[in-house]
Amino acid sequence: MLVVLPPSETKAPGGRGRPLDLDALSFPSLNPTRKVLVDEVVALASDLPASRAALDISERQDDEIVRNAALWTAPTAPALRRYTGVLYDALDPASLTPAARRRLLVCSALFGLVGGTDPIPAYRLSGGSALPGRDGLRTLWRPELMPLLADAGDLVVDLRSGPYAALGPARGAVTLDVHSEAADGSRTVVSHANKSHKGRAARVLASSRRRPKDAGGVLALLRDAGLRVEQAGDHALVLVVPR
Repeated sequence: MLVVLPPSETKAPGGRGRPLDLDALSFPSLNPTRKVLVDEVVALASDLPASRAALDISERQDDEIVRNAALWTAPTAPALRRYTGVLYDALDPASLTPAARRRLLVCSALFGLVGGTDPIPAYRLSGGSALPGRDGLRTLWRPELMPLLADAGDLVVDLRSGPYAALGPARGAVTLDVHSEAADGSRTVVSHANKSHKGRAARVLASSRRRPKDAGGVLALLRDAGLRVEQAGDHALVLVVPR
């Protein structure tokens, strides 16, 4: 079983690894596209106004552009240490076993798909970023990521948010939405706050020795961990949390 996570907008700075080496990343078939994008982002960093527009950031975030300028020379860190924020706090990857970390993948607008232990630099590029001369990143990544996920050889549990799922839909993958339930039984879809719940679910899935074959198996695994999960379709699950 493989669990695909969204990245985070925020990235931990620094790192102790050698500068970016695409050959050190998982899924080497993606390296030609990775190189094209890294080169484009580095070149774009020389134009501050264009970078702000493409990355949808303000002047107060120009340090993000400085990071992008140094993509080929900056130190690297494992992906699960590089990404930060609510989901990754709940996941607590530092306390996972090496085997558990290897079951986690991250969908990246810059690198396509990386393993949790892959060494990457800090960067700024979102799923919805619009690089000059490109009609979005979906047209670039979809032809590569869709067959890669389809041929993964394991059940894929897709926990990505919309913009990252759009980069390469994983056909047949198990998905997990988060709904909050009020005392009267009414429910609403959880948006930003779903990250912590998905982080906890990802931790359960990665840590388990069980290898579910379908959505029903994933549901049983999560329920056994104390989570309230329901099946909403052949491949769709809903995690219900109190409002």
